[in-house]
Amino acid sequence: MQSDYVIVLTTVGSRELAENLAKGMIGERLAACVQIQRIESFYVWMDNIEHGNEYLLAIKTKAALFEDLSRFISQNHDYRIPEIVQIPIVKGSSPYLEWIRTATK
Repeated sequence: MQSDYVIVLTTVGSRELAENLAKGMIGERLAACVQIQRIESFYVWMDNIEHGNEYLLAIKTKAALFEDLSRFISQNHDYRIPEIVQIPIVKGSSPYLEWIRTATK
């Protein structure tokens, strides 16, 4: 049962977009919780090494909602190729996982 729950990661370039995505995901009940952290990223883009400040969103949800969540992120994101990565929750407290279940559709 616990593998039914996941953390989805995405990054954005502005605090405003991070907050808008978080509020939209919660409002659509695609996520139970979205945590936002400011990070510095180093990456390759168009054969160049780049780096910059970004915001990482850690989205707590059900695995069954991944496709809907991925579509929501893609439609509301400003990156051409947004990061959308799913990490399974292998173990978690039963009350917390139950909260994710009831807080999402």
